[in-house]
Amino acid sequence: MAVDKRDFDMNEEYVPKYVLSMMKNLNMVVILYLTMVTAHSLSGYIFENSAMDFLMKVKRIPMEPWKLPMVSIGLYVCLLLLMSIPSRSKTRFLLKTIMELSIVFAISYVLNFSYTGLVLLIIADTMSYFSDMKQRILLVASIFVLYMLMDYDLLSARYSIISIEACWAYYNGETRSLLLGFKNILNSFNTIFFISYTIVLILTEVREKERVLDLNERLNLVNQELRTANEKLEEFARESEKAAETRERNRLAREIHDTLGHSLTGIATGIDACVMLVDIAPEATKEQLKAIANVARQGIKDVRRSVKALRPDALEAMDLKSALIQMMEETKKSTGVEIVYSLETKLKNFNKDEEDVIYRILQESITNAIRHGKADKIKVRIEREFQMLKIHVEDNGIGCKNIQKGFGLHHMEERLDMLKGSLSCGGDKGFVIDASIPIRWGTEEEND
Repeated sequence: MAVDKRDFDMNEEYVPKYVLSMMKNLNMVVILYLTMVTAHSLSGYIFENSAMDFLMKVKRIPMEPWKLPMVSIGLYVCLLLLMSIPSRSKTRFLLKTIMELSIVFAISYVLNFSYTGLVLLIIADTMSYFSDMKQRILLVASIFVLYMLMDYDLLSARYSIISIEACWAYYNGETRSLLLGFKNILNSFNTIFFISYTIVLILTEVREKERVLDLNERLNLVNQELRTANEKLEEFARESEKAAETRERNRLAREIHDTLGHSLTGIATGIDACVMLVDIAPEATKEQLKAIANVARQGIKDVRRSVKALRPDALEAMDLKSALIQMMEETKKSTGVEIVYSLETKLKNFNKDEEDVIYRILQESITNAIRHGKADKIKVRIEREFQMLKIHVEDNGIGCKNIQKGFGLHHMEERLDMLKGSLSCGGDKGFVIDASIPIRWGTEEEND
């Protein structure tokens, strides 16, 4: 039958408590034995009318026989109750120990200091409260001094104490020898229990320290394995990131090649056909050019779809504010459109996704104003309102009363949705676009 190691450990921890419980029971037996035999012998002196001879011999009046068991057992019960009270502070423990020793002294006094084994019981009980060896040795030594001072031979030299041999002289020599021998046996058992308790307690603590050291060693091993696993995980994450970048780059390259390459090939072929037909079939050439234009438009749509996730080169080379100013200045130079801009807040502490959205929204708004609105003047304002970044783009173009959102507006809305932002537009007089982007916590102070 297999034994669970945890059950064994629990039993091992219970052994000191079991031995201490045996000591308590044994001391109860010793007290009962001593008081009952003493009470019987004193009653015998009274019944046989030899009490006067006994008193002349001991020169002291003993306690009434019937009180001996009651007082000693009552005090011992009080001692057991006091020992069962846990003490978590040093002050309470010291007070509790002093009270226990006082009760032990009272019991020993009732027994005429014929038995001092109760002090060993107190020592055994107090040892379990201290794990520090120096404190334990100091405490045990202090109590052991009291144990030595409570010796009958030492006290009887100064004080008048009735010896147990004098009390038990009522019995004949053989009976008295048996009674005293049994008392010594009980006293020896108490000493054996005390030594056993001390050994078991020390062994239990040694095992506990070994267990703690073993747990620490296992913990260090697990921590080392965890660090190794984390390093491998980080390496795997880096490799996965590189692989994902490579796959995405290859996907975009294939997409652009398949869409733009196909469109350019069709356009080149169509233009070659137009060169040959322009002189002999002008009408057919016009139709061919219309078809080429459709292919070019479709190619533009495909390219837009393929590269919409790419980060602008300007944001890779400079900060957001500089990139926006450069983009607007280059647009002014290439198109001749007047662009008046006002950046009334700092543009720092935004992450890459947020910078991409701000850049693309402004770029798309200006492109739409020029391409669809035929505007020659555009006003741009970027400011902060509470915890929202506001982008306002207004042009003097033809406007659009019946707005039908195309690719550009849909694309802007999709980007703003990712940042929990919003977009509004109007086309009564020119065209106006207003975009709002929540400012993250921690960005606000930089944007003040």
